[in-house]
Formats: sequence, structure tokens, C-alpha cells
Amino acid sequence: MSQFLKPRILVVDDELAIADAISTALRYEGFDVDEAFNGREALASVHARMPDLVVLDVMLPDIDGLELTSTLRDEGIMVPILFLTARDAMDDKVAGLSAGGDDYVTKPFALVEIVARIRAILRRASVPGQDSETSRFVDLEMNHAAHEVRRSGKLIELTATEYSILEYFMLNPRRILTKSQILAHVWHYDFGGDSNIVETYISSLRKKLDVHGPPLIVTKRLVGYILIEPLEEKSTAH
Repeated sequence: MSQFLKPRILVVDDELAIADAISTALRYEGFDVDEAFNGREALASVHARMPDLVVLDVMLPDIDGLELTSTLRDEGIMVPILFLTARDAMDDKVAGLSAGGDDYVTKPFALVEIVARIRAILRRASVPGQDSETSRFVDLEMNHAAHEVRRSGKLIELTATEYSILEYFMLNPRRILTKSQILAHVWHYDFGGDSNIVETYISSLRKKLDVHGPPLIVTKRLVGYILIEPLEEKSTAH
């Protein structure tokens, strides 16, 4: 954060006109903005002045956005990332979210959408109203003050969005949550959203949780998802 506590945003795009338009809009909205025009500049900027969020173009001339995200995550840097993707590049969207991104916007886009999604991601990362509480379910523990999740005592690295989804499940154990409910609670856009993004994040979240024990998040076909004890799930399966 800057001395005036403005959220710092790093905008990364090799198209100078796009980077300048986004940066100008964000500064107008009260953000502190840094710019980078390729992957190496972006990596150096993150190391020099840790941003609160990165707006990252998937297609960069040297290190692409997905590789850059993987590098940051491998270094333990969990800064939220908003991807910019081509309109028809669904594979880029899925790959970006799977790599550890928090959301995506397709080109061409409205600057108001960029601002809204950034604010939504930053809200998810701030963990409001849970300063000293710990939630537990089976062997899963969520420390809201530290913004940490452990299973069987082992720390699990989650993005801000993955954390927010798991928190929603922890607040509603043994209840079926629909894609629409998850989308509304976690992303809460005024302009709608793609429900397929929920599937991608649930899949990523499951992989991280299931490494340390039996599945806890179960799909209820054509209905939604449920956080449930493994033994209870086995007993209801036919």
C-alpha cells in the first residue's frame, strides 16, 4: 500500500494504448497504479513493489501471463490476478484460472467492468468481519484472521477467490449450493457472470483439498455442490 493507503494495482499489457487506458481509469478511481509492458518487467515490478492486485494480459511477447502466474505462485506470491483474454479464447480463461488467477475479462472490455471486477477481487481478499474467528469442518480449519487454511494440520495455499468459495462452503456445511448462489456470493457482479467459472474454481479447490484427505466437496448432479463429511457421503451413495 502507498502512504495514503491506496490499493496498488500493477497493469501488465504490451499494447501501450490498452495499458494507458486501464491505468488512467484506475487512477481516476483512486488506485495507485504501476505499469509493465512485458512479463519480465512485470516480475521485476512485483518483486520491487508488491501490488495488491495485478491486471495481466495473457498474451505477452516474452513470458506469457500463464507462465508468469505460475512463476509467482511457485515463489509463494499469492497476489490476486485479473486476466485479460481474447474474446474467443476459452482455453486461455480456463488455463488462467487453473494457473492461479482470480478472474478474467475478455477483450474488448468496458473500463467500468475492469474497475468493478478489481473491487470485487479486493473485497474477497480483505476477509471483512472475520477478525478473530476460526471455522472448522472435519479436519479442515480456516483461520480468518491469518487468512489461512489447513487440512490435517497442513497449510494449503489458496487464491483469494478459492478462499472466498471455501469460506462460503464453511458457512453453509451440508447444504447444497447452486452455481448461481456461489457466483452471486463470491463474484457479486451487477452485470452478470459466467457460471462456468464456478466449475473451474471448484475443480481447482478440490485438487488442493483432496491431496490431504478424502473428498469433502461433492457434486450433486444438475443441482450444485455440497460440503459434506466423507462417511456421510458414502452412506448416501447408491
